[in-house]
Order: sequence, then structure tokens, then C-alpha cells
Amino acid sequence: MTSPSLPPFRRLAILSALVDEQRGLIEHLQQRHKVEHAGRHFWLGTLGGTPVVLTVSRIGKVSAAITATLLIERFGADAIVFTGVAGGLGDGVKVGDVVVAQDFLQHDLDVSPLFPRYEVPAYGRSRFECHPTLSQALAEAVKAALAQGLSPDFGQAQLHRGLIASGDRFVCGAEESAHLQTRLRAAGHEALAVEMEGAAVAQVCADHGLPFAAMRTISDRADDTAHLDFAKFVQAVASRYAERIVWQLLGVPQPGLA
Repeated sequence: MTSPSLPPFRRLAILSALVDEQRGLIEHLQQRHKVEHAGRHFWLGTLGGTPVVLTVSRIGKVSAAITATLLIERFGADAIVFTGVAGGLGDGVKVGDVVVAQDFLQHDLDVSPLFPRYEVPAYGRSRFECHPTLSQALAEAVKAALAQGLSPDFGQAQLHRGLIASGDRFVCGAEESAHLQTRLRAAGHEALAVEMEGAAVAQVCADHGLPFAAMRTISDRADDTAHLDFAKFVQAVASRYAERIVWQLLGVPQPGLA
């Protein structure tokens, strides 16, 4: 079973940035089976009738690309949904909000002057789009979850949709964040959030012709307090967001909730 707006999956991969985001899902896996491969733990089973494989991306683009490739080629995933946290960049994107990606860009990729800045060589583009139907379903799941008041400490959280920038660097300084946004805007890119994995997974899925969608909960504003905000947010909020949203996406009630 999946959300009415989603096609049935042979096996849906749920890829998360943090172990905490998957603990609750793993506990409710039916026909649960763990496979260890390439130093990673992959959990297979069903959630609400949907065949799934769950694992953690690890940090950085290389690790995320390896993990995504394994999900597709070894475990037969025919779609990938990514949950995680990110630093807010865009105006009005605040801590506790959720960004559902429309596309991804590598903010640390620069092969100029051979290619325009941010363009991925051999692809002729800098941005990799997410699957529109799967992304819309994920956005609807986020809306439904946020309407339940998941995080009263942050007020009424909002859904945003747009570009997310990925890079192998934890952006945590106000000056660095402003400089990054200025560079991106100069090249015509308005990024809502910054993180370290999504663009790599988007490129792998594009190579394999696989649907991909991603959501990032805003844990900080990628400024001088990012490292403090991040630690508190991960412990208190991120896992609750991800778990609730995944159940909404699958179209079944979350176990243990009235």
C-alpha cells in the first residue's frame, strides 16, 4: 500500500542522513531483515504493506552516492526518498520549517573556465531535478504532518519547495553563508537550504532513471550558531519529523498514534 497519489513500488528506499530518523521506522518493519554490506546496515521489510529498504547515507557526497548506488543495484530500489536536516539559506526559511527539494546543485563544484561554474561536466547542466509526482506526494505528506503541530517549540512550521545546495562542507558561519548565497544568486540560483548529500543522490538517480524526492528539516540558519542549534535540534525534533512524514507518505497511520 502507498499513498493514493503514488504508484506501487517494487521496493521503496528510505534514505536518511541520521540514524535517529530511522529507529522508529525500523522498529515497525514487518518481515524485518538486516543485511550488512560495504560497511553499511540495510534494513529490509515492509511498512504499511509497502516493500522498503532503509539505510543511512553517511555524511558527504561520496558516501551518499555510494549508498544510493547500492540501494539501486544491490537491493533493487525503484525509487528513493531522502529525509534529513539542513541549514536554512533562503529568506523566510526558519528553524523548524521543512524544504521539499525541487532540484539540487553542488555548491562546491567549480570546473571553470572549462565549464560554467556549478555545471557538472558531461551533463551540460548544474541542477538535477527531483521527480515531480513523488516530490508532490512528499510535499503533501509534509503538509499533513506539519498540520499536526509536530514542533510547538518552533511555532507553526512552514513547507517550502525549491532548490537545495549540497557540498562537502558544513556551512556554519554567517559570513560564509552570505557569501555562498551571493555566489549562487549571481549565477541565477536561489537556494533555500544547504546540506551535504542530496545533489549526489539526485545525480545517481538521474543516471539510473529512478524517481527521487527529498525533504530537509531546517535545523539551523547556517550561521555562527549552527553547530549549537544543530545538536539540540537533532536530539529533540528531526527524528519525529522524519518518521511522521514517512508514514504520511505511505498513506497509513503511524503506529502508536491515536
